[in-house]
Amino acid sequence: MAPEDALSAMSTADPATVLVTGGTGYLAGWTIIRLLENGHRVRATVRSMNSEAELRTRLAQYTSGLARLKLYSADLLKDDGWADALEGVDYVLHQASPMSGKDLISAARDGTMRVLKASAVAGVRRVVLTSSGLAASRPTPGSIPPGQPIDESSWTDLDQPAVGDYMRAKTLAELDAWAFVGRPDIDLELVTILPGFIQGPALAGLYSDSVGLIANMLRGKMPALPNIGLGIVDIRDLVDLHIRAMVAPEAAGQRFIASGDFLWFLDIARILKETFGAQASKVSVRRLPDWLFKLIGVFNPQVAGMVPELGRTTELSSDKAHRLLGWTPRPALDSIVAAGESLSSAA
Repeated sequence: MAPEDALSAMSTADPATVLVTGGTGYLAGWTIIRLLENGHRVRATVRSMNSEAELRTRLAQYTSGLARLKLYSADLLKDDGWADALEGVDYVLHQASPMSGKDLISAARDGTMRVLKASAVAGVRRVVLTSSGLAASRPTPGSIPPGQPIDESSWTDLDQPAVGDYMRAKTLAELDAWAFVGRPDIDLELVTILPGFIQGPALAGLYSDSVGLIANMLRGKMPALPNIGLGIVDIRDLVDLHIRAMVAPEAAGQRFIASGDFLWFLDIARILKETFGAQASKVSVRRLPDWLFKLIGVFNPQVAGMVPELGRTTELSSDKAHRLLGWTPRPALDSIVAAGESLSSAA
């Protein structure tokens, strides 16, 4: 049976109980919708139940299956609530992760371990952990031949000076996860997904920081663009890969990079201008000098973390996901246009 046929059969004939962490997030929202549309029983964790009404209103625009969604209050930094949320769960899609903050690294590592330990105790079959392409994109210099794309055998070398806190947090959290499930006393399957730069449609006005780049371009908040480029993955394709990795037997114990076409920020800006015309009148296609971006980085930690990416072409290979799971990402052009359309309609 082909991987796509196996996915379809599992989705319709054998509905499972799936827990998605970070239920109010952009990736989690689209994941919940897809799971419900596939017939699964879905649970989602939120830090506060005060967000339930807003979340259900947002999701109701895309699915009629909300009767099969149940929310649980559980914080990644606290033990309370996880046992209840995980009771009777077959699969966990762990997608919640802090993006910034003073204790970013410890929060990412502690949160991941809390979910894994509670999942093991609850008898969960498999956890699919959303890592990041950043956990593979900075291998030891010279370890990969020139021109060869980075694949899942690569790990970011944390001893390099170019490694920022977010990259370090995602790498260490994934390493912790593999070490945990590798223990002889732990009976829990793990799959990790390493996304590139996430693009695609907003979710009823909700979007990620990466889609926020396009929002800022359209609003004229980026008068000049740094010489930075990234491998693009569409949010819809990323959700699809998570679910394939959840159900496919051959995915157990594997890492999967989720990334497609490489685009420079200037490429993205040009796509917006060519596609949306007058609606993209504020989009700049001016190049920001490298020296000025570096100077800004002296005063802005987020910018400083991106300085090492200036002029760097990082090709991430998704061949493994295609080979084992039948997954193919759509063209990055489609993802940029979908993001722009959704942001324009929400404006």
